[in-house]
Amino acid sequence: MQEQVQEVLTKLRPFLLRDGGDVELIDVDDDGIVLIRLMGACGNCPSSTITLKAGIERALRSEVPGVSEIEQVF
Repeated sequence: MQEQVQEVLTKLRPFLLRDGGDVELIDVDDDGIVLIRLMGACGNCPSSTITLKAGIERALRSEVPGVSEIEQVF
């Protein structure tokens, strides 16, 4: 599952880079919880929660079976 998650993040990365940010995959646990770190401009952006939940989580849940939740690591 970790490889599938990384593939999706790679597809999303150009959109984050365009705004001066990036995303790093930390881990995917056995319960389908994906731990990521938003970096650069995304790390301290007031809209980062929306980016995380509405963008990244929705993409991962639709494209990677078994993903249950996304959590941000600081």
